[in-house]
Amino acid sequence: MTAADPDIDAFTRPYWDAAAEGRLLLRHCAACDRTHHYPREFCPHCWSEDVRWEPASGRATLYTWSVVHRNDLPPFGERVPYVAAVVDLAEGPRMMTEVVDVPEVELRIGMELTVAFRVEGDVTVPVFTTGT
Repeated sequence: MTAADPDIDAFTRPYWDAAAEGRLLLRHCAACDRTHHYPREFCPHCWSEDVRWEPASGRATLYTWSVVHRNDLPPFGERVPYVAAVVDLAEGPRMMTEVVDVPEVELRIGMELTVAFRVEGDVTVPVFTTGT
């Protein structure tokens, strides 16, 4: 286990299990009909606890990014350079992630992306790319 490993507990396990199956889940509030990310047990918009896991479309647009050329923390140092990014998910929330398999010169704000999944040891993490 490294400092970069997610803290998986009983609450977040459905998210990580779905990722391992190639599915992205988000939390959706039945009270105000809004979706949010990162996973919380209550809605950050209206504070309702009537929140459920729902499948996401996997579509997003690139909001911003930075190419990381140096990172001394494992496992990131082995990946440099990599594209740290923030994407706007089709369902509304913004998500921090990584863009993979897209040349740096092709990155554009607003470009369409789709979710992909990368296995990292015992966990599978959502990343985004231009492929389907």
